[in-house]
Amino acid sequence: MALSFKRLSLLSAFAALALALAQPAFAASRIKDIADVEGVRDNVLIGYGLVVGLNGTGDKTDDIAFTKESLIAMLERLGINTRDGKLDTKNVAAVMVTATLPPFSRQGTRIDVSVSAMGKSTSLQGGTLLVTPLVGADGEVYAVAQGQVAIGGFSATGQGASVVKNVPTAGRIASGGIVEREIPFALNSLRDVKLALRNPDFTTARRIAQAINAYVGGRVASPLDPSTVQLQVPASYAGTLTDLITDVEQLRVEPDQIARVVIDEHSGIIVIGANVRISEVAIAQGNLTIRVTETPQVSQPAPFSATGTTQVVPRTDIEVDEDKNRRLAIVNDGVSLQELVDGLNALGVGPRDMIGILQAIKAAGALNAEIEVM
Repeated sequence: MALSFKRLSLLSAFAALALALAQPAFAASRIKDIADVEGVRDNVLIGYGLVVGLNGTGDKTDDIAFTKESLIAMLERLGINTRDGKLDTKNVAAVMVTATLPPFSRQGTRIDVSVSAMGKSTSLQGGTLLVTPLVGADGEVYAVAQGQVAIGGFSATGQGASVVKNVPTAGRIASGGIVEREIPFALNSLRDVKLALRNPDFTTARRIAQAINAYVGGRVASPLDPSTVQLQVPASYAGTLTDLITDVEQLRVEPDQIARVVIDEHSGIIVIGANVRISEVAIAQGNLTIRVTETPQVSQPAPFSATGTTQVVPRTDIEVDEDKNRRLAIVNDGVSLQELVDGLNALGVGPRDMIGILQAIKAAGALNAEIEVM
């Protein structure tokens, strides 16, 4: 009896698995991947500092005034007076230091910093960043950076050749910054929170609100506009907004998007969205090619002739190819993305010509999509 029950359970499990595999897979995404919580954001930091210990690849202090003045000011803070003497060194470079302060960072937390040369330094390899305050947009110091600079390239120069790999004048210091000031933000005391969509859309905002309301069991979420969904904190989550955000982030919705064709004129890249449709239209594409070939010939007088001179006679061959074999092709009404691509490929259309065709279809009113030119 027990064996039959176990066999029946296995058959039920296999049947459930087969049913799940047979169901269509929708492009559902987590709310966490398509929306951000308003107020939970990074903050950028910036600072100016000096990198020392370079092997003759730093700034020339005679040419770069701000490097020289910064070095003199730093030495004066350490009790060393160098203004009366000549300061000539190539082992120091002035750099800009940047970092990103993550949300809810506490004092003592370490962050990564990036270092970039400002002057004529050719490489930061082997350099050490001295203590550099990092300030925010309000001018307050939020972190301090210092440490060994790691670069992802190198440069080697000789009398007849030079080799440069990647960018040796920019580097990174892993965990080189220490947070000194916190940004206060009382998340759990909020009575409502707003979700900001990364790709604003009316339909997507409404679907997010519906998914949240269905999960909570009440109308606590409502779309304010295409990019914002307001979420009221239910009584069951009072004082535990973190738990509410964690549960909401895992809900899955199917984001919607408008039909769009993105064109990059510089590189010839075309990206066509899945919702792009085209009304019935006839397309003909032909190229006019004019090929001009110059074959100059030399005309010389007869041997031992007392008259005549050597002359260069121009010979020009002009060939015109109007591509007369191209025919009109009809694109049916409401074709899908795959059918559109297949039709344009059948015409032998390259990326550059395809850009012009899509723009012409749009001008004719047959392209039911938005064209965005980068």
